[in-house]
Amino acid sequence: MNEMDAAREDHPIKRTIADSVFTNLFGNRKYLLQFYQALHPDDTDIKEDDLSVITIENVLTDGQYNDLGATVRSDKMIFLCEAQSTWSLNVLIRILMYLAETYSRYCQDHNIDLYKSKTAPLPRPELYVLFTGDREDKPDAISLREDYFKDMDCPVDIKVRMIYDGEAGDIINQYVTFTRICREQIKLHGQTRKAIEEVIRICKDREVLGEYLAEHEKEVVNIMGTLFGAEEISRIHDVNVRQEGLVEGIQRGRIQQYIEDCKEFNQSKDDVAMRVSMKFNLSDDAARDAINEYWK
Repeated sequence: MNEMDAAREDHPIKRTIADSVFTNLFGNRKYLLQFYQALHPDDTDIKEDDLSVITIENVLTDGQYNDLGATVRSDKMIFLCEAQSTWSLNVLIRILMYLAETYSRYCQDHNIDLYKSKTAPLPRPELYVLFTGDREDKPDAISLREDYFKDMDCPVDIKVRMIYDGEAGDIINQYVTFTRICREQIKLHGQTRKAIEEVIRICKDREVLGEYLAEHEKEVVNIMGTLFGAEEISRIHDVNVRQEGLVEGIQRGRIQQYIEDCKEFNQSKDDVAMRVSMKFNLSDDAARDAINEYWK
């Protein structure tokens, strides 16, 4: 059995996935430190032990998500969200909700009383979004007040720094390159074992996340294989929903035509409602609703 088959056997396909390559990579303090150093090159004293990964509760969905938090020493709190190919200001609301939830838990964990007059000693937040799609003319930063609630009076604001590529060779640049290689191989091979194998091979050849892949290749294969399976299930579900909608639309069209034809023959509403109920296997209430909608 090869590694991909083992991944599928060890991790059966499921719709809900709380991990991704993004959270697996940057949830590791070794690579989180490299991320921090890429953003704060002047902080030369920072060590792995100064970083603590925060478990972010996904309050919006039970699906797969790419959000990460960390405290730096005791005076800084970092939130990092990944936005892939779809640009959306909704990420600001995600971050606002995570920020509020994390500060609440921080106060509980440190027995901080917010009702005292003294200013509570809370870590200062740094908010980032790593966008791995095409940058085009997208901004360096986004703001809840200036962008999300534009031209409105908003008493609350958060500002988020956008990250698009990093510097050549740093961990941010390597991760963005990894996502681009993924997209290229999926375009060539679909969401298949071949695509995963090619992503791993190409990244190793180009020394993209080379150390991480050498240490965690099986985990990456597992994650990607499971994600591909979940996305395929989601695609099939969407197709089924569209097909059900099409069937429902056809049925509604038939009901409408039948009611209009009966009306042309001067049949009463009550008689037509009874006929619609019997012909289309509808309840009396549903038949009457159809009469009210289509009897014009």
